Amino acid sequence: MSDEPQAAKYASEYRPDPAITAISDWLGSPVEAADFPETRVRFRNDRAAQSVDLHTLSDDEWARHFGRFEPLQGNLPRPLALKYHGHQFRVYNPEIGDGRGFLFAQMRDRDGRLMDLGTKGSGTTPYSRAGDGRLTLKGGVREILATEMLEALGVNTSRTFSIIETGEALERGDEPSPTRSAVMVRLSHSHIRIGSFQRLYALEETQHSEALVDYCLKHFPGSPPPKDAPDRDNPAVILLHNVVERLADLAASYMVAGFVHGVLNTDNMNITGESFDYGPWRWLPQWEPGFTAAYFDHSGLYAFGRQPEALHWNCGQLAVALRGLAESEPLVAAMERYGPLYMEAVARRWCWRLGVEQRGGEEDGRLVALCEAAMRENKAQPDAFFFGLRRALNGFGEEPACSGELQEALSRYTLTDSSHDYWQGDAQQSMVIDEVEAIWSAIDERDDWEPLERKIDALRRMGEAHGPAPQPQGHA
Repeated sequence: MSDEPQAAKYASEYRPDPAITAISDWLGSPVEAADFPETRVRFRNDRAAQSVDLHTLSDDEWARHFGRFEPLQGNLPRPLALKYHGHQFRVYNPEIGDGRGFLFAQMRDRDGRLMDLGTKGSGTTPYSRAGDGRLTLKGGVREILATEMLEALGVNTSRTFSIIETGEALERGDEPSPTRSAVMVRLSHSHIRIGSFQRLYALEETQHSEALVDYCLKHFPGSPPPKDAPDRDNPAVILLHNVVERLADLAASYMVAGFVHGVLNTDNMNITGESFDYGPWRWLPQWEPGFTAAYFDHSGLYAFGRQPEALHWNCGQLAVALRGLAESEPLVAAMERYGPLYMEAVARRWCWRLGVEQRGGEEDGRLVALCEAAMRENKAQPDAFFFGLRRALNGFGEEPACSGELQEALSRYTLTDSSHDYWQGDAQQSMVIDEVEAIWSAIDERDDWEPLERKIDALRRMGEAHGPAPQPQGHA
């Protein structure tokens, strides 16, 4: 098939950039996608597609590229299943890798960032072990809901790019079976994981580790380390500082969003700090640090309140994997920044979600603590609490139950822009499990996709009302 017809369909700014080919010989294995009985487009994220100028594809072309995985023009000729190791619930596992997904394409977005199109449910690979390489349609729908809600709440997240129903009946032990199948494509800012470095360290592939560090710094640059950081010009040290900064902010964003990822293993940690891979996630029904999302997390390792520590531990595993490239002292110095960076990020994001300007220092920390106490005492659902308090501060509704101490603290803060009509209404958005199940039931029982479409529209409206999340200030 000639590239000419499909090339004409791409917007002029579509910029393929399969940069991974420079390191793909040792980072992954070429694979073939599954041959599905059908490819029925169920969800195409045209907002995300527009950011990489693929929104002009017809539904037929969309299905061919993201269901049959015909190569995009100028991109990877074959999908690449990535190799990595990882700690899974703190147990090291060298027998993992992309078992039901692969890297399909890379391109630049409109901001010039290198973006990946990766899959879930696209068939077996050399790393599938006993898995069938498939994804349930319900799993795909849940991923849409998770990523849309997280994006609206300012979390650095992958975006669900495409869901295509594939016409297979799957057997699963954790949901009624047989169940419908799908293949998902996600748009991510990198698929390089902490586990990617762990594998190279375990295999003593020092030169490849150096090359992977260089790849990450070239394509996913961050702020330079602080001026007083030891060995601050060492590429491995620079990378660890970047990852510590990013994961501290990610942990804070989870907490302010009231979100529980569920499986924060090192193979699920992207070096760009972008959250991805949503399986047993939950939003809090009420503010409870011990709340867990995964039924198999018997010890509560990844409970809501333990997520910041989990991401710090994962940073430590990256530091271990970089020991062949740097001395211990500069790696430890980078790790020691995590706690202060996390606290700064919580304050920054908390004030943003409340719609107030930061006052700085202990005052912001006290505001956070008073809000947490109010939610615990009143068993408040966090989304309702934040929404109600922001509306009340702007005179749009009654204040939720909170102490006079919290009211007094808030009186010293300056309000930010809350003119969006979302704050003036009463249609507060949340993502509690009952609503998730109701949206899926409409699809499962009646093939009714309207509740999902309405929810996506409502979440995007909420995201517009919040505006962009505040970013940490760089340093020289």
